[in-house]
Amino acid sequence: MDQCGKHIKFYKRFFTVCGVLVLMVSNSLNAQQDAQYTQYMYNTVSVNPGYAGSRGHMSVAALHRSQWVGLEGAPVTQTLNVHSPVGYRGVGLGFSIVNDKIGPTSETNFDLDFSYTIWTSTKSKLSFGLKGSINLLDVRFSELNQFTSDPTLETDIDNRLSPNVGAGIYYHTDKFYAGVSVPRFLETSHFDESSLSTAKEQMNFYLITGYVWDLNPSLKFKPTLLTKAVKGAPLQVDVSANFMLNEKLILGGAYRWDAALSGMVGFNISDGFLLGLAYDREITELGSAAFNDGSFEVILRYDFISTKGNLKSPRFF
Repeated sequence: MDQCGKHIKFYKRFFTVCGVLVLMVSNSLNAQQDAQYTQYMYNTVSVNPGYAGSRGHMSVAALHRSQWVGLEGAPVTQTLNVHSPVGYRGVGLGFSIVNDKIGPTSETNFDLDFSYTIWTSTKSKLSFGLKGSINLLDVRFSELNQFTSDPTLETDIDNRLSPNVGAGIYYHTDKFYAGVSVPRFLETSHFDESSLSTAKEQMNFYLITGYVWDLNPSLKFKPTLLTKAVKGAPLQVDVSANFMLNEKLILGGAYRWDAALSGMVGFNISDGFLLGLAYDREITELGSAAFNDGSFEVILRYDFISTKGNLKSPRFF
Protein backbone atom coordinates (compact mmCIF):
# COMPACT_ATOMS: atom_id res chain seq x y z
CA MET A 1 0.00 0.00 0.00
CA ASP A 2 1.44 3.40 -0.98
CA GLN A 3 1.89 6.28 1.49
CA CYS A 4 -1.35 8.01 0.37
CA GLY A 5 -3.33 4.79 0.92
CA LYS A 6 -1.90 4.38 4.40
CA HIS A 7 -2.89 7.94 5.27
CA ILE A 8 -6.45 7.45 3.98
CA LYS A 9 -6.80 4.27 6.05
CA PHE A 10 -5.52 6.07 9.16
CA TYR A 11 -7.82 9.06 8.57
CA LYS A 12 -10.89 6.82 8.28
CA ARG A 13 -10.09 5.10 11.57
CA PHE A 14 -9.25 8.41 13.26
CA PHE A 15 -12.47 10.13 12.20
CA THR A 16 -14.58 7.11 13.13
CA VAL A 17 -13.22 7.10 16.70
CA CYS A 18 -13.43 10.90 17.01
CA GLY A 19 -16.95 11.01 15.58
CA VAL A 20 -18.17 8.44 18.12
CA LEU A 21 -16.46 10.42 20.90
CA VAL A 22 -18.12 13.68 19.89
CA LEU A 23 -21.56 12.07 19.58
CA MET A 24 -21.22 10.42 23.00
CA VAL A 25 -20.22 13.71 24.56
CA SER A 26 -23.02 15.69 22.91
CA ASN A 27 -25.64 13.18 24.03
CA SER A 28 -24.41 12.80 27.63
CA LEU A 29 -23.45 16.31 28.22
CA ASN A 30 -26.08 24.01 31.35
CA ALA A 31 -22.79 25.47 30.17
CA GLN A 32 -19.94 27.85 30.29
CA GLN A 33 -17.93 27.63 27.07
CA ASP A 34 -14.33 28.42 26.22
CA ALA A 35 -13.51 31.49 24.12
CA GLN A 36 -14.50 31.26 20.45
CA TYR A 37 -12.11 31.90 17.53
CA THR A 38 -12.60 32.10 13.77
CA GLN A 39 -8.86 31.84 13.04
CA TYR A 40 -8.51 28.76 15.23
CA MET A 41 -6.16 27.22 12.65
CA TYR A 42 -3.49 29.76 13.69
CA ASN A 43 -4.25 29.43 17.40
CA THR A 44 -4.33 25.66 17.88
CA VAL A 45 -2.30 25.63 21.10
CA SER A 46 -5.20 27.39 22.85
CA VAL A 47 -7.40 24.32 22.45
CA ASN A 48 -4.87 21.47 22.20
CA PRO A 49 -1.70 21.30 24.35
CA GLY A 50 -0.31 18.61 22.08
CA TYR A 51 0.35 21.35 19.51
CA ALA A 52 3.00 22.97 21.74
CA GLY A 53 6.36 22.90 19.97
CA SER A 54 4.99 21.21 16.85
CA ARG A 55 6.03 24.05 14.52
CA GLY A 56 9.65 23.10 15.10
CA HIS A 57 10.70 26.51 16.44
CA MET A 58 9.57 29.16 18.91
CA SER A 59 6.26 30.73 17.91
CA VAL A 60 4.56 33.75 19.47
CA ALA A 61 0.98 34.80 18.67
CA ALA A 62 -1.36 37.57 19.84
CA LEU A 63 -5.07 37.59 18.95
CA HIS A 64 -7.91 40.04 19.58
CA ARG A 65 -11.58 39.27 18.93
CA SER A 66 -14.55 41.64 19.26
CA GLN A 67 -17.78 39.70 18.88
CA TRP A 68 -21.12 41.22 17.88
CA VAL A 69 -19.74 44.75 17.72
CA GLY A 70 -22.34 47.33 18.79
CA LEU A 71 -24.17 44.94 21.12
CA GLU A 72 -23.72 46.02 24.74
CA GLY A 73 -21.94 43.43 26.86
CA ALA A 74 -20.87 41.30 23.86
CA PRO A 75 -17.79 39.05 24.24
CA VAL A 76 -14.30 40.52 23.81
CA THR A 77 -11.29 38.19 23.87
CA GLN A 78 -7.52 38.69 23.89
CA THR A 79 -5.03 35.84 23.66
CA LEU A 80 -1.24 35.79 23.93
CA ASN A 81 0.69 32.55 23.60
CA VAL A 82 4.24 31.34 23.09
CA HIS A 83 5.38 27.77 22.54
CA SER A 84 8.53 26.02 21.41
CA PRO A 85 10.37 22.71 21.31
CA VAL A 86 12.97 22.55 24.06
CA GLY A 87 16.37 20.95 24.42
CA TYR A 88 15.14 17.47 25.28
CA ARG A 89 14.16 15.48 22.22
CA GLY A 90 10.41 15.34 21.65
CA VAL A 91 9.48 17.83 24.39
CA GLY A 92 7.53 21.04 23.76
CA LEU A 93 6.50 23.77 26.19
CA GLY A 94 4.00 26.60 25.88
CA PHE A 95 2.48 29.42 27.89
CA SER A 96 -0.80 31.26 27.18
CA ILE A 97 -2.82 34.10 28.65
CA VAL A 98 -6.48 34.34 27.62
CA ASN A 99 -8.72 37.20 28.77
CA ASP A 100 -12.41 36.82 27.99
CA LYS A 101 -14.94 39.52 28.91
CA ILE A 102 -18.71 39.11 28.59
CA GLY A 103 -20.93 41.78 30.11
CA PRO A 104 -20.11 42.16 33.82
CA THR A 105 -17.98 39.00 33.78
CA SER A 106 -14.25 38.91 33.12
CA GLU A 107 -12.14 35.76 33.10
CA THR A 108 -8.37 35.41 32.71
CA ASN A 109 -6.74 32.05 32.16
CA PHE A 110 -3.03 31.39 32.59
CA ASP A 111 -2.11 28.13 30.83
CA LEU A 112 1.08 26.09 30.87
CA ASP A 113 1.37 23.44 28.14
CA PHE A 114 3.61 20.40 27.96
CA SER A 115 3.86 18.02 25.00
CA TYR A 116 5.85 14.91 24.18
CA THR A 117 6.16 13.84 20.54
CA ILE A 118 6.98 10.47 19.01
CA TRP A 119 7.58 9.57 15.37
CA THR A 120 4.93 7.18 14.02
CA SER A 121 6.61 6.92 10.60
CA THR A 122 9.35 8.69 8.66
CA LYS A 123 6.88 11.48 7.83
CA SER A 124 4.36 11.56 10.68
CA LYS A 125 4.38 12.47 14.37
CA LEU A 126 2.03 11.95 17.31
CA SER A 127 2.09 14.35 20.26
CA PHE A 128 0.62 13.90 23.73
CA GLY A 129 -0.11 17.12 25.60
CA LEU A 130 -0.98 18.23 29.13
CA LYS A 131 -2.34 21.63 30.12
CA GLY A 132 -2.29 23.20 33.57
CA SER A 133 -4.47 26.29 34.10
CA ILE A 134 -5.20 28.97 36.63
CA ASN A 135 -8.50 30.85 36.19
CA LEU A 136 -9.22 34.27 37.67
CA LEU A 137 -12.89 35.29 37.68
CA ASP A 138 -14.33 38.79 38.21
CA VAL A 139 -18.08 39.44 38.24
CA ARG A 140 -19.44 42.94 38.82
CA PHE A 141 -23.00 42.32 40.01
CA SER A 142 -23.22 46.02 40.86
CA GLU A 143 -23.44 46.76 37.11
CA LEU A 144 -26.58 44.66 36.66
CA ASN A 145 -30.19 45.78 36.77
CA GLN A 146 -31.48 43.24 39.26
CA PHE A 147 -35.12 42.15 39.30
CA THR A 148 -34.80 39.60 42.09
CA SER A 149 -33.42 39.64 45.62
CA ASP A 150 -30.69 36.99 45.57
CA PRO A 151 -28.10 37.34 48.38
CA THR A 152 -25.40 35.94 46.07
CA LEU A 153 -25.85 38.95 43.77
CA GLU A 154 -25.15 41.55 46.44
CA THR A 155 -21.34 41.22 46.50
CA ASP A 156 -19.02 41.44 43.50
CA ILE A 157 -16.55 38.62 42.84
CA ASP A 158 -12.91 39.77 42.64
CA ASN A 159 -10.13 37.52 41.36
CA ARG A 160 -11.70 34.24 42.41
CA LEU A 161 -9.02 31.65 41.65
CA SER A 162 -9.59 28.10 40.44
CA PRO A 163 -7.04 25.62 39.03
CA ASN A 164 -7.67 23.18 36.21
CA VAL A 165 -5.97 20.57 34.06
CA GLY A 166 -6.49 19.36 30.49
CA ALA A 167 -5.02 17.07 27.86
CA GLY A 168 -4.86 16.55 24.11
CA ILE A 169 -3.50 14.33 21.35
CA TYR A 170 -2.18 15.85 18.12
CA TYR A 171 -1.12 13.96 14.96
CA HIS A 172 0.52 15.63 11.98
CA THR A 173 2.54 15.18 8.83
CA ASP A 174 3.82 17.87 6.45
CA LYS A 175 0.35 18.06 4.87
CA PHE A 176 -2.20 16.78 7.37
CA TYR A 177 -3.06 17.34 11.02
CA ALA A 178 -5.74 16.11 13.44
CA GLY A 179 -6.23 16.36 17.16
CA VAL A 180 -8.68 15.69 19.98
CA SER A 181 -8.52 17.53 23.29
CA VAL A 182 -10.23 18.62 26.50
CA PRO A 183 -8.45 21.81 27.67
CA ARG A 184 -10.16 21.75 31.11
CA PHE A 185 -11.31 18.62 32.92
CA LEU A 186 -12.42 20.05 36.27
CA GLU A 187 -16.02 21.29 36.40
CA THR A 188 -15.69 24.13 38.90
CA SER A 189 -18.84 25.72 40.34
CA HIS A 190 -18.41 29.45 40.90
CA PHE A 191 -21.59 29.92 42.97
CA ASP A 192 -23.72 28.08 45.46
CA GLU A 193 -25.56 25.31 43.63
CA SER A 194 -28.73 26.06 45.63
CA SER A 195 -28.86 29.74 44.65
CA LEU A 196 -30.56 31.35 41.69
CA SER A 197 -27.11 32.20 40.33
CA THR A 198 -25.07 29.20 39.30
CA ALA A 199 -22.12 29.21 36.90
CA LYS A 200 -20.27 25.98 36.33
CA GLU A 201 -17.32 25.34 34.06
CA GLN A 202 -18.00 22.43 31.74
CA MET A 203 -15.63 20.21 29.82
CA ASN A 204 -15.22 21.41 26.22
CA PHE A 205 -14.36 18.58 23.83
CA TYR A 206 -12.53 19.55 20.62
CA LEU A 207 -11.80 17.82 17.34
CA ILE A 208 -9.58 19.77 14.94
CA THR A 209 -8.22 18.71 11.56
CA GLY A 210 -6.97 20.07 8.25
CA TYR A 211 -5.13 19.15 5.05
CA VAL A 212 -2.89 21.11 2.67
CA TRP A 213 -3.06 20.48 -1.08
CA ASP A 214 -0.44 21.86 -3.47
CA LEU A 215 -2.66 22.81 -6.42
CA ASN A 216 0.35 24.08 -8.34
CA PRO A 217 3.85 25.38 -7.44
CA SER A 218 2.46 28.77 -6.36
CA LEU A 219 -0.98 27.90 -4.92
CA LYS A 220 -1.94 25.89 -1.85
CA PHE A 221 -5.41 24.95 -0.63
CA LYS A 222 -6.20 24.11 3.00
CA PRO A 223 -9.65 23.04 4.25
CA THR A 224 -9.99 22.80 8.04
CA LEU A 225 -12.57 21.63 10.57
CA LEU A 226 -13.12 22.43 14.24
CA THR A 227 -15.84 20.66 16.21
CA LYS A 228 -16.64 21.56 19.81
CA ALA A 229 -19.04 19.74 22.13
CA VAL A 230 -20.04 21.01 25.57
CA LYS A 231 -22.92 20.08 27.85
CA GLY A 232 -25.86 22.47 27.67
CA ALA A 233 -24.92 23.99 24.30
CA PRO A 234 -25.49 22.97 20.66
CA LEU A 235 -22.73 21.05 18.93
CA GLN A 236 -20.51 23.66 17.22
CA VAL A 237 -18.98 22.87 13.83
CA ASP A 238 -16.66 25.31 12.05
CA VAL A 239 -15.59 24.57 8.48
CA SER A 240 -13.09 26.78 6.66
CA ALA A 241 -11.14 26.87 3.40
CA ASN A 242 -8.04 28.95 2.74
CA PHE A 243 -5.89 29.50 -0.35
CA MET A 244 -2.25 30.61 -0.12
CA LEU A 245 -0.67 32.33 -3.12
CA ASN A 246 3.12 32.44 -3.53
CA GLU A 247 3.65 31.70 0.18
CA LYS A 248 2.43 35.26 0.88
CA LEU A 249 -1.27 36.04 0.44
CA ILE A 250 -3.98 33.96 2.16
CA LEU A 251 -7.66 34.28 1.25
CA GLY A 252 -10.48 32.17 2.62
CA GLY A 253 -13.92 31.78 4.09
CA ALA A 254 -15.59 29.87 6.89
CA TYR A 255 -18.99 28.61 7.96
CA ARG A 256 -20.08 28.09 11.57
CA TRP A 257 -22.97 25.63 11.48
CA ASP A 258 -26.33 27.45 11.77
CA ALA A 259 -24.53 30.49 13.23
CA ALA A 260 -22.23 32.58 11.02
CA LEU A 261 -20.38 33.11 7.75
CA SER A 262 -16.83 34.45 7.82
CA GLY A 263 -14.27 35.98 5.50
CA MET A 264 -10.54 35.70 6.19
CA VAL A 265 -7.43 37.30 4.77
CA GLY A 266 -3.82 36.82 5.81
CA PHE A 267 -0.41 38.00 4.71
CA ASN A 268 3.02 36.58 5.43
CA ILE A 269 4.87 39.85 5.91
CA SER A 270 8.09 37.85 6.10
CA ASP A 271 9.00 34.16 6.36
CA GLY A 272 8.12 34.22 10.04
CA PHE A 273 5.61 37.04 10.44
CA LEU A 274 1.88 36.45 9.79
CA LEU A 275 -0.94 38.99 9.91
CA GLY A 276 -4.46 37.54 9.83
CA LEU A 277 -7.87 39.24 9.77
CA ALA A 278 -11.36 37.77 9.97
CA TYR A 279 -14.91 39.11 9.84
CA ASP A 280 -17.99 37.13 10.91
CA ARG A 281 -21.61 37.81 10.08
CA GLU A 282 -24.33 35.99 11.97
CA ILE A 283 -26.92 34.15 9.85
CA THR A 284 -29.33 34.04 12.79
CA GLU A 285 -31.70 36.86 13.84
CA LEU A 286 -28.81 38.23 15.89
CA GLY A 287 -27.07 39.02 12.60
CA SER A 288 -29.50 41.81 11.78
CA ALA A 289 -27.81 45.22 11.47
CA ALA A 290 -30.25 46.42 14.12
CA PHE A 291 -28.46 44.22 16.68
CA ASN A 292 -24.74 44.36 15.80
CA ASP A 293 -22.15 45.09 13.12
CA GLY A 294 -20.61 41.64 13.02
CA SER A 295 -17.52 40.21 14.70
CA PHE A 296 -13.91 41.18 14.01
CA GLU A 297 -10.72 39.29 14.70
CA VAL A 298 -7.03 40.06 14.17
CA ILE A 299 -4.01 37.85 14.84
CA LEU A 300 -0.28 38.51 14.70
CA ARG A 301 2.09 35.53 14.79
CA TYR A 302 5.87 35.51 14.65
CA ASP A 303 7.94 32.35 14.17
CA PHE A 304 11.62 32.39 15.09
CA ILE A 305 12.59 30.29 12.07
CA SER A 306 16.10 28.91 12.08
CA THR A 307 18.06 28.94 8.83
CA LYS A 308 19.41 25.51 9.73
CA GLY A 309 17.70 22.24 8.88
CA ASN A 310 15.19 21.46 6.15
CA LEU A 311 12.58 24.12 6.93
CA LYS A 312 12.51 26.34 3.85
CA SER A 313 9.20 28.15 4.36
CA PRO A 314 6.64 28.61 7.15
CA ARG A 315 4.09 25.83 7.59
CA PHE A 316 0.50 26.49 6.58
CA PHE A 317 -0.69 25.18 9.99
